[in-house]
Amino acid sequence: MNQQKGAKPNYGNWVSKRLIYVPAVMTLIFMGLSFASYFFIIIAVLFLIICIYFAYAYYEFSPAGGDIQARVRNFVMNRLVWNGEGRALDIGCGNGALTIEAAKKYPAAKVVGVDYWGGGWGYSPKACEKNAQIEGVSDRITFQKASAAALPFDDNSFDVAISNFVFHEVREVPDKREVIKEALRVVKKGGHFVFQDLFPVKKLYGETDDLIATIKGWGIQEVNFVNTSNAEFIPTALKLPFMVGAIGIIYGKK
Repeated sequence: MNQQKGAKPNYGNWVSKRLIYVPAVMTLIFMGLSFASYFFIIIAVLFLIICIYFAYAYYEFSPAGGDIQARVRNFVMNRLVWNGEGRALDIGCGNGALTIEAAKKYPAAKVVGVDYWGGGWGYSPKACEKNAQIEGVSDRITFQKASAAALPFDDNSFDVAISNFVFHEVREVPDKREVIKEALRVVKKGGHFVFQDLFPVKKLYGETDDLIATIKGWGIQEVNFVNTSNAEFIPTALKLPFMVGAIGIIYGKK
C-alpha cells in the first residue's frame, strides 16, 4: 500500500499537555494571590518552573524538537536481529509507532500490535490504523486489544517480539518480571526479542545481573542489557528518573 502524501502520522507525546497546562494555570492563580503575601509569589515561581520544564520536555520529545521519542524507539529497532521473514509482535503499541516502524523496516513481515488502550494516554486502535494507512503499511499490520499480562496467542507464535516502555505500566502483575516471561512465551524457539523499559529500577526488576540470570533460567539462550539512559542523544535535563533517566533494553535470542 502506498504512503499517503502530505499526511503526517500522530504518535502522541510522552509528556501529557496537562503537565504543562495545570502548572501554567496554578502559576496565574498564585500570581493573582501575590498581593496578599510574598509566599504566594514563591509558589507561583515554582509552578512556573514546572510548567517550563515540561514544555521543554514536550518539545524535545516531539518531531518538531529533538524527536527524542523516535530516537529512543530506534534504540529498540537497532538491536533487533531478524531477517524480516515471518511474524512480529509489538506489545503495548500505543498509537502504533514501533509496530509501524517494524513493518517499514521489514517489508516482507506481518506485524501485530497489541495494547490495552486505557484512557490515560490518549492512544486508540483508530489512531493506530490511521497512522498505518498514512505510512503505507496497513495491509501488513493487525492491531488488537490485549493485556501484556495475558497475551491472547499460543506459545511460540511469533518470530520476534518487541516492546517499548510498557511493562512497568501493567498493573495486573505486581512482579514485572512475569510480564517479561509472558512476552517471551509467545516467541518461537530461536526467535529474537527486544524489550525497553525501566529495567534499571531495582524496585521493579531487582538488580540487573539477577534479572538477566532469572531470564536465562527460563531457558532463554541469550540475554543482553544496554542502558538507554546513557545514550548521548538524550539531553541531560531529560535524564531524570521520572523522564528517561532510568530506562534500558533487554534483548537476545530465545
